[in-house]
Amino acid sequence: MLNLKLEKSKSKDLFFFCGIFLSSCIKAPSLTGMCNPSIIELVKYVKLYKRKVRLTMATFFLFVIYMAFIGLGLPDSVLGASWPVLHLALDVPIAHAGILSVMTTGGTIISSFMSGRVTKRFGTGRVTLVSVLMTAIALMGFSYASSFYWLMLLTIPLGLGAGSVDAALNGYVAMHYEAKHMSWLHSFWGVGATLGPMIMSIFLGRDSGWRTGYFVISLIQVAIVILLFITLPLWTRFGQKSALEPVPEKEESGKADGLYRIPGVKYAILSFFAYCAVEMTTGLWGASYLVSYQGFTPETAARYTSLFFGGITIGRFITGFITMKFSFRSVIRAGILSIGLGILMVLSGFYLLLVPGFLLIGLGCAPVFPGMIHETPKRFGKKHAQSLIGIQMAFAYMGSTLMPAFFGLLAGRGYLWLFTPYLLLLLGILFFSTERINALMKRRNLNETGNEMIS
Repeated sequence: MLNLKLEKSKSKDLFFFCGIFLSSCIKAPSLTGMCNPSIIELVKYVKLYKRKVRLTMATFFLFVIYMAFIGLGLPDSVLGASWPVLHLALDVPIAHAGILSVMTTGGTIISSFMSGRVTKRFGTGRVTLVSVLMTAIALMGFSYASSFYWLMLLTIPLGLGAGSVDAALNGYVAMHYEAKHMSWLHSFWGVGATLGPMIMSIFLGRDSGWRTGYFVISLIQVAIVILLFITLPLWTRFGQKSALEPVPEKEESGKADGLYRIPGVKYAILSFFAYCAVEMTTGLWGASYLVSYQGFTPETAARYTSLFFGGITIGRFITGFITMKFSFRSVIRAGILSIGLGILMVLSGFYLLLVPGFLLIGLGCAPVFPGMIHETPKRFGKKHAQSLIGIQMAFAYMGSTLMPAFFGLLAGRGYLWLFTPYLLLLLGILFFSTERINALMKRRNLNETGNEMIS
């Protein structure tokens, strides 16, 4: 099909140049003196023009993906920002936010597990379009919800859409773009996650302001949906790459049980689980730890923990430049060490070390998640990269849901002081799993090099 399109394109160009050639011959006084030089210059000009158009379209397509990542981050932090007012308006206990969070995460996990199969069948462009549309419908539904049960129902499309677009976009970027774009795109996710509460805060002070806030955010999602619909053909046009890497026959079925048997996959899954556990536990319980065990006021503690999220967003922007010189493998290792140093600084309890401590944890977290995603095709080949990224995302959501909740049980029993040791334990699991993968990949590369020398 691709060859047929190319032949048609060449035929159109041939007829176009023949027409120009004949018209120039009719106007020119000398065939040999005028026609040939002019047509050669014209051909060069047209080729240069087509190359510029192709580069412009590729740049615009990358812009579309960046907008999609902003749309991915927009819904993630809105519930927390609106809930203090929302639960009063619907007359439900404040603890009911946990029900909505668990239901949304459940849908996200399910869609992440299915994303590999769905993306292979329908393509990244269509999956992204439908997924963002589902989140837009859910957010608009929130603005009209009359009871808590409507919110519970709307978490279904919200979770399913969020999981699909997250896995599909990460897989696409990992296989088709450089490491710097993976880091910058996740920085733009942070932009979306920051914009959501900011937009909501503008309307919360008004009557039924949370409804207007959700409605405005849903309109932004609708605008992104329209952009994705218009540019849908570009996903196929710029997604054509070289042949996928071969894999053993027993893995060609693409079934989940076959994927789990690939060397290093289980460690990769564990690393995603552990990393998201570290990130979400820090974000959820950091302020409570500072208030209860360091004597800070809630306002001051909130500002300190905001440094953690700011460090992630800024760090991912900086990481994009760092990956131009260093591999993501080295940057991930440096990030883990930075997280460890930051946790130890917070553990020390010294006032002057708390600010740089939370900032270092955020900066260290910045490259780990996008780096592990981008390394997936290199580690395990492109054949099953999309399916593996979906599975990794599912376990990432499990880690971000289960481990902070488990620490909440400990905190409720008076063990909030275990905050930093708990983080160090999770970080140790992350370090162990990533280093095991690095060792396996190094051994595989040595085996491949030895086989090449023998052959």
